[in-house]
Amino acid sequence: MWKYLLIGSLALIISCSDQQSDLTVLMVWAHAGQAVERKVLEQQVKRFNSLQTEIQVQLTFIPEQSYNAQVQAAAVAGELPDMLEFDGPFLYNYVWQGHLEPLDKLLSAKLQEELLPSIQKQGHYLGKFYAVGTFDSGLGLYARRSALKDTGVQIPSGPDNAWTDDEFATVLAALASRDPDGRVLDLKLNYSGEWFTYAFSPLLQSAGGDLIDRNDYQSAEGILNSPQSVRAMKALQNWFTRGYIDSNVDDAAFVSGRVALSWAGHWEYSRYAEALGSDLALLPLPDLGKGSRTGQGSWVWGITKHSKNPQAVVRLLEFLLQPNEVLVMAAANGAVPATRTAIARSPLYGDKGPLQLFARQLQGGFSVPRPQTPAYPVITSAFQQAFIDIRNGGDIQNAMDKAAAEIDQDIRDNKGYPQVD
Repeated sequence: MWKYLLIGSLALIISCSDQQSDLTVLMVWAHAGQAVERKVLEQQVKRFNSLQTEIQVQLTFIPEQSYNAQVQAAAVAGELPDMLEFDGPFLYNYVWQGHLEPLDKLLSAKLQEELLPSIQKQGHYLGKFYAVGTFDSGLGLYARRSALKDTGVQIPSGPDNAWTDDEFATVLAALASRDPDGRVLDLKLNYSGEWFTYAFSPLLQSAGGDLIDRNDYQSAEGILNSPQSVRAMKALQNWFTRGYIDSNVDDAAFVSGRVALSWAGHWEYSRYAEALGSDLALLPLPDLGKGSRTGQGSWVWGITKHSKNPQAVVRLLEFLLQPNEVLVMAAANGAVPATRTAIARSPLYGDKGPLQLFARQLQGGFSVPRPQTPAYPVITSAFQQAFIDIRNGGDIQNAMDKAAAEIDQDIRDNKGYPQVD
């Protein structure tokens, strides 16, 4: 009898072992951003795991402030996960370091065609598609409609007729004349880091400047410190020197009524709409001569070269990019849905939706991706420092010259960032 029990036990162990060997376990890292985003992603992973038996996703959240440092440490140790979330502009550095697998032949052509132009543009590098987001970002001017009506200035209906530099200056002056302390504009100075590049480099491009020469990404000299870029930063500095900017240390400048304008992203819509209701208006950023421009890009997903199961990772990606899943995340974080179908179904971003401007900007060529080069971490760091210097009243040309020199030195130090196989 013991013999038969032993044989039966062995058969059960072998059977369980076979079942386990058929299970693909995927390690996925995501940034610990907004609580609502974390909750939705956890629910999405749970749904994916329950809908099939071949793949099991293990999700790990990494603190946002140390995210890139932990990715770099894991890469050195050979311990990257199968799928990695990262801030879009860092894609190019990760590709240069050899961490990412191209998606061109993994994601279906039909799905790639469904993606917004901005998602496709940001995810491509050197002719290959490396990363995809389930949402993109929106950047604009939130306004108190009633306050603007009192100024007598026409409210722009879209990016094609955004306020000019002079018109925006007139608006600020008119609002300030009716405000007790003259502080009428919130620039989200309570934020830090990447916000400054994302939010204010569009001013450079609107004026005809930029962060770097995008023809070959080999130099910022004559571009970042060009007369056009300096003029854009002069306009920005004037808003400070004339006392129009609220420091917003409590992050309540707009919702409390201290200011009439807030330079902010899609993530503020829910809070602002709750506070202002029908008095809330969404406007494009001002046009400094070459058309209104706006930031784009957000957190994206990529498959690491460490993964032994890229096809399984693609199944997860395709699940997250289903219209219903895209809309669930967009409803939680207020972001622009990443696919055309999802936008069409969105009550926020579809026709006549209150955030339709953000979708128009991304689909109509008004958004500019941050520079698609491995040098981007240095570019954004240099520009952030220049912004701080200029905000504090520093000489604009000197600040921009210093930033351009720092970027060019980094490019030289890395021999132009040649692509490695």
